[in-house]
Amino acid sequence: MGRFSAWEIIIIVVLILLIFGGRKLPELGRALGKGLSNFRSSLSEDKASEKDESAQKDGDQKDERAKVQEEGSKEENKKA
Repeated sequence: MGRFSAWEIIIIVVLILLIFGGRKLPELGRALGKGLSNFRSSLSEDKASEKDESAQKDGDQKDERAKVQEEGSKEENKKA
């Protein structure tokens, strides 16, 4: 049931040609290709921004740890 036979594919192609016409098909293909490439580039940008955000969070956590350690060493110096 999930597979299409050759006749079904031919009928679908003929219907698409009748609906959109032969001149519109290349334009539709270009538009679809541009849309897919924009979608893929936005996905890769999102992944890159997530990596940057996680790296920034890690850096912030390291800075906070360093501040806490600095304050602890200052307190130890005052006691001594």
